[in-house]
Formats: sequence, structure tokens, C-alpha cells
Amino acid sequence: MNALQRSLMRLRGFLRKETLQIRRDFSSIALALVMPVVLLFLFGFGVSLDVQNVPIAVVLDDPGAEARDLARRFALSNYFDPIRVHTLDEAKQLLDRRTVDAIVYVQSDFSQRLARNAETPVQIIVNGTDANQAQLVQGYTLGVLNLWSGQRAARGLPAQPPAVTIQPRIWFNDAVNSTHFLVPGLVALVMTLIGVLLTALVIAREWERGTMEAILVTPLRVGEIMVGKLLPYFVLGMMGLGLSVGLGRVVFGVPFRGSFSVYLLLSTLFLLASLGLGLFISAAARVQFVAAQASIIAGFLPAFFLSGLLFDLESTPWPIQAISHVIPARYFVSASHTMFLAGDVWSVLGWDALALGVMALVLIGLARSRLGQRLEG
Repeated sequence: MNALQRSLMRLRGFLRKETLQIRRDFSSIALALVMPVVLLFLFGFGVSLDVQNVPIAVVLDDPGAEARDLARRFALSNYFDPIRVHTLDEAKQLLDRRTVDAIVYVQSDFSQRLARNAETPVQIIVNGTDANQAQLVQGYTLGVLNLWSGQRAARGLPAQPPAVTIQPRIWFNDAVNSTHFLVPGLVALVMTLIGVLLTALVIAREWERGTMEAILVTPLRVGEIMVGKLLPYFVLGMMGLGLSVGLGRVVFGVPFRGSFSVYLLLSTLFLLASLGLGLFISAAARVQFVAAQASIIAGFLPAFFLSGLLFDLESTPWPIQAISHVIPARYFVSASHTMFLAGDVWSVLGWDALALGVMALVLIGLARSRLGQRLEG
């Protein structure tokens, strides 16, 4: 029997031991298969960056037909839930009590100004406590006004048409559905949990349970221990990936416009980088509690806040942007958004794949070096 056959025999036995251990530890399977479902349903149904049915107060000091027609436009919009009030003071009280988020105020000379095709202002008062929502409400309000004005101009009625007409066209996410943006990014979060958190516990758990000493007296090499520890969690990670993508497509209707084989390759690179980081943490810490805390700080939190999953990194200060370039999840979230919503855009995917490949090699190399030092020490 040559050296390769002996190595494969040792590895097969070690993999069987790890597989049996995972089967007995339901928490690992739950984290890999139940957590993706929980996160997807939580973010898919419970978290939305869209603004719909916003309560607004509509004040018409002008009782004319044009003012009433404008008010009906807000009632027909899915973005607003208008409340008709009689005075501006009453509307301000509703805004102070947070009963409404905005006020649309049509002044008493609205119809007269409109008939003369003179400047016809409509006052919009928005609650700016939540700056992001205030900007969205303001934009949707202006959209309703512009639509109403454009339709009147098309019928030849006075409407103060602007000198320049804007014709927006939305690419990639034409439904402007935030779920289509969140779900692809959540795949990175799921794989980070599986790759970093679970793997960060495997060596520390062996030290706590006293089974690492039994492993040390076996003829297993460092590389064989690494493969035996990483391969079962790699399989769990790919199962979590398939479950996440399937739920995103079937339950939430997220489009997938890229090549699945390319996506599988990028997912493999990202999962290897996550496994390498988790194993490095596990080799550096002998206590599961410390390993879990380190994995959350070094893996989960950066993947959540510095990957572009929720926030546009281009709008953050440059030090934050610089730090995000060493976060593997940044590149996988970018690739995932691109492949789900745009397709195989190689100018984006090529750099993401290169970065993930380099990080996977570096992190697995660091994990092997640290594990070798720990076993020899």
C-alpha cells in the first residue's frame, strides 16, 4: 500500500468520524438548513426597503375640480394612503403625532393659476425624522405630481409642462422590489454563518471535550485533519446555498439571469474563504465561547454591515470602504446581485472571482499554518 492509499484510508476514517459527529449534533444541521429558511422569510417578508401605503394628509383650500382630481391621484397610488383634512393646522397636528408622514397642501388659488398656465405651487411637508424614508416619500410625491401634470398636458389641458421631460428607465430591478435586492445578498450571510461560525467551533470543541489528544496520537497529518474538518461543512454550506437559492426563486420570485455553473464556482470560492477564516479562528481558540464570539465579530458582523447587503458602500466614509475590501462577503454580495439581477457581467464577476480566490488561498493557508503550530505545540 503506497503513501497515497494510506492517506486516503486515514482521511476516509476521519471523515466518517466527523460525519457521525455532525449527525449527532443537531445544532449544526439546524444552523445549516433551518437558519437559511428563517433568515430568508424574516428578510423577505419582514424587512422591506420599499415605501408603500404611506399615510399622508391632503389639504385642499381650493375646492375646484382640478384640485380634487389631483387629490384622487394620490388615492389611486399604491404608495400613499391619503387622509383628507380641512385645514393645514389640523394636518400639522397629525404630522406632530406621527399619524401621517407627509402633507400635501393645495392653496386656494390653485385652479386660477392653473387656468392662466402660471406657476402653480403645491406644498409638500415631509417628516424628516427618518431621512431615508423622507427622501423616498418626497420622490414618490413628486412622481405623482409629475404624472398628473404629464397626463393633463397630453390631453391639451393647462398643466405647466416642464421644459425638459424626464423619462426614467430602471435597469436590472425594473420592479423596484427591495426583496429582489435583499434575497441574493442573504445567501452570503447564510454561507458566512455556516462557513465561519460552525467551522470556528470544530477544533475548539475537540479541545474542550478532550478528544483532540486522541486525534494527536493518530497518524493523521495536518492536511488530512483540515480536509476532514472542512469537507463536511463545505457540503452543509452548499446545501444551505441550494436551499436559499431555491426559496428565493420559488417563494419570492427573485429572477436569476446568470449562469448557475458560474454562480456555483463563485459560491465555492466564497465558502472556502469562509471555511478558512472559521478554521483559523478555531485553531487559535481552545474555548468554544471565545471562538463563537470571534467568529461573530470577524465574520458575521462584517458580512452584515460591510458587504453592501443593506448599505451602499460608495456612500460610506473612505476608511470604511477601505476596510470592506478585505471582507470576502463584499465580493460575493456584489457577484450575487449581479448574477441574479443582471446576468454574467464579466467586468464585475471577474474581479470578484479573483478577489475571492486570493482570499480563499490566503485564509486556508493561514488556517493550515496556525493549525500546524497548534498541533505541534
